[in-house]
Amino acid sequence: MAAPAPASLRDLYAPPSNAWSFVPPALAQDNSSAANPPISGPSASNSWSTRTAPNPLFDLSSTLSGDDSGLDIASLAKELLAAALLQYATNAIAQPWEVGKTLLQVQWVPRDTGDVLVEGGPAEVAEDDAELSDSSLENDSYFADPTADRPPKPPRPADEHGYIIRRSVLDEGTQPDYVIPVGSADGTWGMMKRLAGFRAEGWLALWKGLLTTAVQNALTSALQPVVYSLLQSLFSPFSPSLSNPFGPSLGTSSVLLPVASQVLTGFLLSPLDLVRTRLIVQSSVPRHRTYSGPIDALRQILTHEGGIRGVYLHPHLLIPTLLDCTLRALVPLTLPGLVAANIGFGAQISPETHPVQWNIAELLGGVAGSLVLLPFETVRRRLQVQTRGSARPLKACVEIRPAPYNGMVDAFWHILTEERSDLPLKTHRRRRRRSSTARGKAREGAAQEDAQEESDSWLRHSGIGQLYRGLGMRIGASVLVFVLALVGSPDEGDGGWAEL
Repeated sequence: MAAPAPASLRDLYAPPSNAWSFVPPALAQDNSSAANPPISGPSASNSWSTRTAPNPLFDLSSTLSGDDSGLDIASLAKELLAAALLQYATNAIAQPWEVGKTLLQVQWVPRDTGDVLVEGGPAEVAEDDAELSDSSLENDSYFADPTADRPPKPPRPADEHGYIIRRSVLDEGTQPDYVIPVGSADGTWGMMKRLAGFRAEGWLALWKGLLTTAVQNALTSALQPVVYSLLQSLFSPFSPSLSNPFGPSLGTSSVLLPVASQVLTGFLLSPLDLVRTRLIVQSSVPRHRTYSGPIDALRQILTHEGGIRGVYLHPHLLIPTLLDCTLRALVPLTLPGLVAANIGFGAQISPETHPVQWNIAELLGGVAGSLVLLPFETVRRRLQVQTRGSARPLKACVEIRPAPYNGMVDAFWHILTEERSDLPLKTHRRRRRRSSTARGKAREGAAQEDAQEESDSWLRHSGIGQLYRGLGMRIGASVLVFVLALVGSPDEGDGGWAEL
């Protein structure tokens, strides 16, 4: 017997729910299949799915099909490859300036360069013959027999092996053919041109050490945040102020973790910096080249210079590395705030509230930081060039000091006391043949006046300029960053130009 039909459908109506549902898609599908009418479930417009976007990493794509894996390996590989090529191209643009600066920093320019002995040439003899007067015909040399044998030239001093002793770094006769003449460049741009035009190097030498530089910068960018996060997780529970390096007042505790992370990263990657410096300084001539590449350089250094312990813990490498990395990390965090407080901008300015004043403070802080950083960087580069243990001396493309330095203090002292800063050097050639004419005496008097003027220059008697090679390039980079920050959008930041 059939059940009687209801008189009305009013009692079977159920209003739809407007509540948000945070049920996963799989569970929601199971629940919907078990429910009787689909109308009793939540509205499709109000449901919230917990499934992630198709490509959550780097927001690579938003139009791909619904793949539950959540990651497109091909797109990720393309993006990583593009980022690596961009980083490599950026390093390739800046590498020639870095090579020129490094060669200037390690170049040894002794204060006493000596005179270069040059025999009198045919031009001088012809000029003296033209100046002879009738009275000079009475000289005995006029009636001398031209076929008579001239007295032999005095032999040049030689060492026990028979090699001629080099009296001056400016003497081209005893200068190695793979060494750029000392004092021929007075700046980074001048050294770049001199290196590109030198016969033994060429323009490809401007990119020496490029691969090592790119790898070092990439590892620094990847490792420093990891080290900072690790230090922050270890020490932040004891002092919460350690996790805020950009607070309103930059105190000792606020900059401690950022500085420590950069110092630790620089210490861990210091062998790569050593390899980079050696590759830049070594000669490009195959028969004088010490290392064939970065891997060979690292292998030889580990084999002949004390292994891992010698690379990391040798005093000539450890102390300069710690000081250089500490100053590089500390200067950008402290000097802009100090400069802003001392020039009247106030100690509470920030890039968000006072962008122009902050950019000016950063520019002045960068210039002051270069004055502090460059001497330590120069000493570190010179100590890196020195070989240790059983390794052969490095044959450099520039003149380096024959005797090694005995630490940082010894390097500072010898640079200041035995080198000169008046680059480029002027070659003074001393002739063996003396002229007795009035014009010859006038030339000798002018040469003596030039020598006296040169000796009176304070740059001639001080090596302070040798500690600041590359200062103009650093100031130029700071000015470029300042101009780009002024003309660019405030939201764009420095756009990576601070890496210069």
